[in-house]
Amino acid sequence: MITVIEQAVQARLVATSPKVETVPVTLCYDRSDPFAVRMAFPGPATLEGVEVSWTFARELLEAGLRRPAGSGDVRVRPYDGERTSIEFHAPEGVAIVLMATPELNRFLDRAATVTPPGLEHLYLDLDHGLAELLRGPR
Repeated sequence: MITVIEQAVQARLVATSPKVETVPVTLCYDRSDPFAVRMAFPGPATLEGVEVSWTFARELLEAGLRRPAGSGDVRVRPYDGERTSIEFHAPEGVAIVLMATPELNRFLDRAATVTPPGLEHLYLDLDHGLAELLRGPR
C-alpha cells in the first residue's frame, strides 16, 4: 500500500520586481505525518542556494483553495479562478508563489486516498512522538 505521495508542480515565484520566475516545487504527503504536507523548493529558487522545505497543515492547504486561510508563517488564498497564492513568511522576508489550483486539488485528492481527511488520527504514532519528545534536544 502506498503511504507517501510526491508530486512535481510548477510554481510562479512572485518577486518585488516585474519579473516572475517559474520554479519546480515538490509536494509531499506522508501518512507517517498525517496532518501535514510538505513543499520543497530547489536550491536555485532559494536565497541560500540550498533546498528549502516548508511543512504545514494539509487542512490549511485545503481551506486556502476556497478562501483565505492562515495567519502564521504560511498563508494560502485563492488568487484567481485557476491559481492559488501561497505566502511563506520568514525572518528573511516573504516569498509568494502562485500555483495551479487544479494541480493542488489533484495532489490533495491523491493524499486523501492514502489518508482520508478526518481519519488522520488513526495513523498517528503516539509512542514514537512521545519518545522523540522525551529524548530532548540532540
